[in-house]
Amino acid sequence: QVRLVESGGGLVQTGGSLSLSCVASGRTVSSHTLAWFRQAPGKGRDFVAAITWNGAITRYADSVKGRFTISRDNAKNAVYLQMDSLKPEDTAVYYCAADPRSRGGNYYGEYDYWGQGTQVTVSS
Repeated sequence: QVRLVESGGGLVQTGGSLSLSCVASGRTVSSHTLAWFRQAPGKGRDFVAAITWNGAITRYADSVKGRFTISRDNAKNAVYLQMDSLKPEDTAVYYCAADPRSRGGNYYGEYDYWGQGTQVTVSS
């Protein structure tokens, strides 16, 4: 079983930056695709970014391209999300997720393991 724990959320002004971290425990996720999703109040869980097991392939939602960067450190069993030029519409609970089949997809149903989420609030 994989346990994922996110950290780094908080309150930031429009145009600011935040860096999220997610550390896995229980077993290694070095062969998993790792991803970030987010969920705003009253909305569904939306794909943000994903990175394949070796970091060779990343994909992003159109809404965050050029502003967010996903990375991973397999030695630390961790995935990160650097968020720059934040906008109020980025406000959401951010979740990290792991797909043991490493499909690299953007569909939440492909991910077996989820963290508890961390709140990101961007003030206007």
